[in-house]
Amino acid sequence: METSPLPQISMPSIGAQAPDFEALSTTGLIKFSDFAPGKWVVFFSHPADFTPVCTTELSGFAQRQAEFTALNTELLGLSIDSIHSHIAWVNNVREKSGVYFHFPIIADLDMKVARLYGMLQPEASETAAVRAVFFIDPAHKIRLIMYYPMSVGRNLDEMLRVLKAMQFSDEHQVSLPLNWQPGDKVILPAPKTLDQLDARLADDSVEKMDFYLALKSV
Repeated sequence: METSPLPQISMPSIGAQAPDFEALSTTGLIKFSDFAPGKWVVFFSHPADFTPVCTTELSGFAQRQAEFTALNTELLGLSIDSIHSHIAWVNNVREKSGVYFHFPIIADLDMKVARLYGMLQPEASETAAVRAVFFIDPAHKIRLIMYYPMSVGRNLDEMLRVLKAMQFSDEHQVSLPLNWQPGDKVILPAPKTLDQLDARLADDSVEKMDFYLALKSV
C-alpha cells in the first residue's frame, strides 16, 4: 500500500527577509512588517496551549521579558491553537502562578504562519508546531534559527547570549569565539593583505594563536 508523501514545508534561511503575514494574536491583529519597528524580534513557536513543557517555557519568557526589552527586542509567540484557547491559557497560568504573558501569542489555526516559517515538521507532527525560534533584526532579516523537539524545553540563557552576541558583532564588526560572553575577548578579522599580515604579527596588544586567529578586548 502506497503512503502519501509528507507535505512540503517552507524553510526560511539565515540572511533571508522574514516572511510577512497578518494574524490574530492575544494583543490584537499583527501585520509582521509593521510589528516592532526598529527592534529585534524573537519569534518562537510552541506545540500546544495547556501543556507542561510549553507552560514552563512561556512562563520563562514572561519572567525574563525585561531582559529582552533591555536588548531592544520584542517577543512573539505562536501555536496552532485558537485565540480562545490562548486567552484561557494565559489567564490560567496567571491565576495559578501569578505569571502573565504580556507578549503577543499568534493564533494559527489554519497553520498558515507555521508553514511559512517552517515551524511544522511533518515527521514530528503534521498538526503541531515544533519549538522553533527565529531571531529577526530591525531590518527584518532572519539572523539565527533554532529548532528544538517537542519533548525538550529551550534554554533562555543561550537565547539571551546569542542575541547579545549578534548585537555586539554588528556594532563592532568582529567575530566571537566559542562560549563568548559580554566582556570576553573577540576575534579580529583575518589579514587581507601582506601589509596587514605584517602589522598583525608585530602587534603585541593582541593575543595571537597565529596570524589568522587573534583575540582582543573591545
